[in-house]
Amino acid sequence: MLAGLADPVLDSQRIFRAVLEAMAHPGRVVAVEGPPETPRALHRAAAAVCLALVDLETPLWLDPAARTPEVLEALRFHCGCPIVEEVRGARFALVVDARSMPPLEAYDGGSDEYPDRSATLIVQVAALTADAGKRLTGPGIAGEARLAVDGVPERFWAELRDNHARFPRGVDVILVAPAGVAALPRTTEVGD
Repeated sequence: MLAGLADPVLDSQRIFRAVLEAMAHPGRVVAVEGPPETPRALHRAAAAVCLALVDLETPLWLDPAARTPEVLEALRFHCGCPIVEEVRGARFALVVDARSMPPLEAYDGGSDEYPDRSATLIVQVAALTADAGKRLTGPGIAGEARLAVDGVPERFWAELRDNHARFPRGVDVILVAPAGVAALPRTTEVGD
């Protein structure tokens, strides 16, 4: 069994604050330090985000690349989360192979009455670069921000535009590179 966070309480709080910082400022890349050991399929930062956000009450969907015995064992042991087979039944989704991920509309976008019951996607990518790439505007962004993401299919950006148009429904996306995170909540508008 792989070790989890060295100090589960303090480390979880630190990781949660980093994710919160990223969500509050879409497009900002925030450093996240992960556990010393992670399943081979996961970046340290991806493992850290899962360990901090996923628990007994958050059904988790894993894409095929994440469904390794090592990942399943680690998440079940350290998070206690139920693993769901259907993407629609997940509150969190862990996507390790972003290039073959289901379309954003396949995930639970909540309802008009309960938009907060939507899914949050944790999408592992090769790299995140602030101040380059797609133009982002919306709450938490002074003027505009730019974010380049290495490892997502081109259709991802069009799906994010459609996701924003569904507001208040829609999913929130946490992009996770080897050492950092950036968030694209449903309130964020994506331009070129």
